[in-house]
Amino acid sequence: MKRVLMILCILVSLQSCKKSDDTPPAPEGANLVFPLENSECTTGVSVNEALSQVTFEWQASANTDSYTLNVVNLETNIPQTISTAATQASLSIEKGTPFSWSVTSLNSNTDQVATSSTWLFYNAGAQTNYAPFPAQLVSPISGSTVQKSLSNEVLLEWSGADVENDIVSFQLFFADQNPPETSAGTLDAETMELSVAVLSDTIYYWRVITTDEQGNTSDSGVFDFKVF
Repeated sequence: MKRVLMILCILVSLQSCKKSDDTPPAPEGANLVFPLENSECTTGVSVNEALSQVTFEWQASANTDSYTLNVVNLETNIPQTISTAATQASLSIEKGTPFSWSVTSLNSNTDQVATSSTWLFYNAGAQTNYAPFPAQLVSPISGSTVQKSLSNEVLLEWSGADVENDIVSFQLFFADQNPPETSAGTLDAETMELSVAVLSDTIYYWRVITTDEQGNTSDSGVFDFKVF
């Protein structure tokens, strides 16, 4: 009898361990479909003079039972979000305005999430040419603390894009005051990084102004970081 009870206890213990190790798989990131990256979206349905309704589409991702669509007005940095179990969703957004969008994949059986890549687009308006997309500041991440190099420098990196692919320059502003008003240099359209001299235990601010062939400009907004 004791042997039977011992076997039962072992079986229960093994089953418990199996259940605790049986964690649900994390969702995978969705592949974006439309609006296309760095494009002008002309398919929106006009709502009024200021807004049009755009339908965002993406591919289904594995281990996912719902999605959150994230759309950000790049002129105001105001986000809009919508949750759905489908692989498309519609939002009314401003005409003639640059946006970024991404999709977060979720699974109700786990707290883990996955985020797609982020695409930029212009929602079509009355204009015939468009300012460049605001530069996306990549590194250092805003609010982060970084280590300077042996030469007392930090490398600033960003990315730029334009519907008409006619960017001519990036002007970097960098300072230890906000907003940064000191130009650290103007670079050509192919150069999207610059090393800047820094001091330890100091907070720095930076932004990038992008200019295209028509003289249109866009402002990245200000990022900050602290140096060890």
